[in-house]
Amino acid sequence: MVCRIAVAQCNLVVGDFEGNTRQIIAAARRAYEAGASLVLTPELSICGYAAEDLFLRPSFVAACNDAVRELAEALRPLTGLAVVVGHPFGRDHRSRSMAISSRFNAASVVRDGHIVARYAKRELPNYQVFDERRYFASSRDTCVFEVCGPGKTPIKVGLLICEDAWYEAPARAAREAGAQCLAVINASPFHGGKGVEREAMMRRRVFDCGLPLVYAHLVGGQDEMVFEGGSFVLNADGTLGGMSPCFVEDDLLIDVEHTATHLWLTAPIAQQRSADADLWDALVLGVRDYVEKNGFPSVLLGLSGGIDSALVLTIAVDALGPQRVHAMMMPSPYTADISLTDARQLAQTLGVRYDELSIVPALDAFLATLAPPFAGTDPDTTEENLQARIRGTLLMALSNKFGSLVLTTGNKSELATGYCTLYGDMAGGFAVIKDLYKTVVYRLAQWRNENDPYGRGVCPIPDRILQRAPSAELRPDQTDQDSLPPYDVLDAILLRYVENDESIEDIVRAGFDRAVVTKVVGLLRANEYKRKQSAIGIRVTHRSFGKDWRYPITQRYRA
Repeated sequence: MVCRIAVAQCNLVVGDFEGNTRQIIAAARRAYEAGASLVLTPELSICGYAAEDLFLRPSFVAACNDAVRELAEALRPLTGLAVVVGHPFGRDHRSRSMAISSRFNAASVVRDGHIVARYAKRELPNYQVFDERRYFASSRDTCVFEVCGPGKTPIKVGLLICEDAWYEAPARAAREAGAQCLAVINASPFHGGKGVEREAMMRRRVFDCGLPLVYAHLVGGQDEMVFEGGSFVLNADGTLGGMSPCFVEDDLLIDVEHTATHLWLTAPIAQQRSADADLWDALVLGVRDYVEKNGFPSVLLGLSGGIDSALVLTIAVDALGPQRVHAMMMPSPYTADISLTDARQLAQTLGVRYDELSIVPALDAFLATLAPPFAGTDPDTTEENLQARIRGTLLMALSNKFGSLVLTTGNKSELATGYCTLYGDMAGGFAVIKDLYKTVVYRLAQWRNENDPYGRGVCPIPDRILQRAPSAELRPDQTDQDSLPPYDVLDAILLRYVENDESIEDIVRAGFDRAVVTKVVGLLRANEYKRKQSAIGIRVTHRSFGKDWRYPITQRYRA
């Protein structure tokens, strides 16, 4: 064995310099005791990712630099151990009207109390949730440094940061500078299928440059983003040499051997999992980290007896445990008895606190108050929305009183078409399934009934909830399909239009009815104002209604 490389797959917190430094030091000590010569931490590990406009504050960047120096000194006793730590470096010259940036997304190699090398990211992503050109300047650096174990032949490691490895030039420059192995530190947000895409791209990179590659990835939730970890190793022939498990912190220890012509890397390989298992874990981790990192003692949600709130409740219990989850059933005159029965059964199965609070007295009071101005008008969606807004008011009152975070229960199909009530069922602090289409909600609920990844029990969601026609229950005999196309049709159209940027004509040519497509696109366009006011939610597709979606409310473009 030439040497051993360790990947510290950490769950970091933006701006928590003390906590992040403590994690890196602990990981470095474990790696040192295991005989490692090099430790890789994720992109921007000293400050957490993504710090967004904190990067524009000189005091924040200065604090990052101080933390790197303190980290280097704290690691001095680990003689000979090189640790790669990510951080912003430099400053910009800024006025209210312009900025000339010389700030970089950088990484330093610290060893024996000193910074022995530094690298600045070359390729800055500016798509989807990424906005790095707002904060950083592009570099043309190349960084190759040596590591070795005691009495061993040194190896030369070429350092890259995330997006750099998606392009040929940075890796080739590292190889031309003498690199025998590529080390890529990353903070690449999760969405369905991203892991497969990421591994395939890194395999192309090793084929292009003929070098093995170590991919060190971040894990954890940060606002709407989730990072799944799954750090991995590829040998120069493209074979998988090792992989960390996803959605958990991990120390991946990689043994590096010399063959006759190249280096050979080996490490444990975590078990591969299904796409739905990854999706479930992403949602659970997103909830847990948002709650924990922001200091909420518990969560609260309105339980309706329907599929959406059932799924959110189950995710919350898997994330936090039943003792920190409170479910409120708030029946109206139109709530079916079976909805009450199913809600009670679900809450009892999951072991959460469950309360029922009728909205009938409040509804009567509101209607009496509004009777004079409403005189001579017929009941319509106004009265329906009033019920949702009463429920939102009650949930927010409980949140204010007891400090619980209100979880909203709306899905992507509803948010796209405006089938949700502003200041009603949209009221809350965190939208757990905001990026799940309704068809995916059903599929994932069925998956969870068949699997028990967190030891809370199988089949938590009553079968009848999965089988009933979805309904807001705001008027007699109401179903969602009174207002919307069938969800399999609706979601297929939304997927094409929202995520694939297909035009109305493209979608019609694919076999969809023109009138239905036009209606769906019209609903999407008309409800931008609602989405702008929706709670932040977990991103699990490559285009969510969050940072990925930046459309004007006031506009007259017609597709």
